[in-house]
Amino acid sequence: MALIDYPKPPFPDQQQARTPGKTAPMIPAPDHGEQTYRGCDRLRGKAAIITGGDSGIGRAVAIAFAREGADVLISYLDEHDDAQQTADWVTKAGRKAVLAPGDLAVREHCRSVVERAVAEFGRVDVLVNNAAHQMTYASIEQISDDEWDRTFDINVGAMFRLTQAALPHMKPGGAIINTASINADKPNPTLLPYATTKGAIQNFTAGLAQWLAERGIRVNCVAPGPIWTPLIPSTMPAERVKQFGSQVPMKRPGQPGELAPAYVMLASDEASYVSGATIAVTGGAPFL
Repeated sequence: MALIDYPKPPFPDQQQARTPGKTAPMIPAPDHGEQTYRGCDRLRGKAAIITGGDSGIGRAVAIAFAREGADVLISYLDEHDDAQQTADWVTKAGRKAVLAPGDLAVREHCRSVVERAVAEFGRVDVLVNNAAHQMTYASIEQISDDEWDRTFDINVGAMFRLTQAALPHMKPGGAIINTASINADKPNPTLLPYATTKGAIQNFTAGLAQWLAERGIRVNCVAPGPIWTPLIPSTMPAERVKQFGSQVPMKRPGQPGELAPAYVMLASDEASYVSGATIAVTGGAPFL
């Protein structure tokens, strides 16, 4: 396949007023692998839960998983149009798509997501904890208690509760994949609550992998660099959106579809000896 000439900044002004943002207004449109990802039956017969599956990284992973043969439950907040588009791509691949809207900051909803997956699929083979909340701040004084708590509830609390609820339905060979960030290694101070949760996610992943090894369940995380998703125009100042991705060696943001192969590999049986790992997808920025 020929190398794609992905867009580089500067990008047009395009602020969105509400998080986690919408895909349609973004210029350039994010590439989720809709026209390029080719499956090879690496996940044939598996059932997956993907949180934050309506757009961005979650949509790309859902498309890739479906084309690799997996049925997918798409957990999302309330971006119904985006979520339906993701579901349409899953069904076009010949797999079952289940939509599960709701706020993962609510403890009961985390458990209901897993219950829905078990009711629809009969089991959970892969859990992708990808949903995230972030906001940009000029100083620590601007961060409210409520904002700090919500960031942790969605990014860390939901990961814990979904994992705890899913484990009784996972068999040996199952996989849990958590979305960390380059911020786990190089925290951006203007994203302090978000960056702090990403360090926690990496630590949770490494610890849980040791706990679950005897059960035959693998736990890994993917650490993206700057990725062009709706969170960017809905949570960052205009100038940062305009130049987003220019700080890494490749001088551009990654596209969601460029992360999907890492998630597929970690979900597949080919990664049978990979657990407790962090796969960095950062456009050349070092991740230690």
